[in-house]
Amino acid sequence: MVFEEAKLILRLIKMNPISMTGLVIVAGFIILGIIAPYITPYPLDAWGLTYNVEKRFLPPSLEHPFGTDEMGRDVFSRVILGARFSLIIAVGVVGLALLIGIPIGLIAGYLGGRIATVLMRITDMFLAFPPLLLAIALAATLGRGLVNVIIALAISWWPWYARLIYVQVNSIKNLPYVDAARIIGLTPIKIMLRHVLPNALTPVTVQAALDMGSAILEAAGLSFLGVGVKPPTPEWGLLVSEGWTSINIAWWISLFPGLAILITVIGFNLLADAVREAMDPRLRKAIIMRRV
Repeated sequence: MVFEEAKLILRLIKMNPISMTGLVIVAGFIILGIIAPYITPYPLDAWGLTYNVEKRFLPPSLEHPFGTDEMGRDVFSRVILGARFSLIIAVGVVGLALLIGIPIGLIAGYLGGRIATVLMRITDMFLAFPPLLLAIALAATLGRGLVNVIIALAISWWPWYARLIYVQVNSIKNLPYVDAARIIGLTPIKIMLRHVLPNALTPVTVQAALDMGSAILEAAGLSFLGVGVKPPTPEWGLLVSEGWTSINIAWWISLFPGLAILITVIGFNLLADAVREAMDPRLRKAIIMRRV
């Protein structure tokens, strides 16, 4: 069932060139993130382990397509390796936020009563803070580091998933097929996991795809502000921050990682829109009718 649905979604995405563009960008980003350490032309430069005063601030050339930075390191290698850290951040943030938010929203929505009141009040407390400001405060408290960035962003995002699941479960839990599962004696846990949760995941899937790009963007923002990952980690936001101080004499240090962030975020947004349209029955019908 899930496999057939995925095949249909992929077929609908292929019908739209803009959606396909997003899919190609995201697929390319994921592949690059996986193989990045093996294809960097200057591995030691990529990891920030070198210093060559003679190669400082070299402009883009055949030898160094993206130029070099203030320490003579190859920017192209660091941008390529940065894809892996951005991929880790995106998957880590969204995965951890889902791991926290889905159980809370599922339990609150299905059980209701005082449990729902308590859990949703806690959720609302977190929602009262702007996510980015909360992430900045948490990152500054936890200290710089890749894991701390993931934790800070996930803590600021999980309430949105919890609220989204809560609303979906509330609209599903009293449907006839769920009542039938109760009548035959299934336990609440089995009903929630087998019959309620799978049918409540559609909007969460779309939101998660969209948030992958947002996670990369916000992590870059934290690094730019000095509360993100530690140097010499080649995370894209940190690369932009490092090049900002010398933007007047070496524009390429900030430009290329900035473009990497921009293209990747656009790709995730295009793909998320495509998945949303493909999973919405009304929009799906309209797409098919337009192509007939």
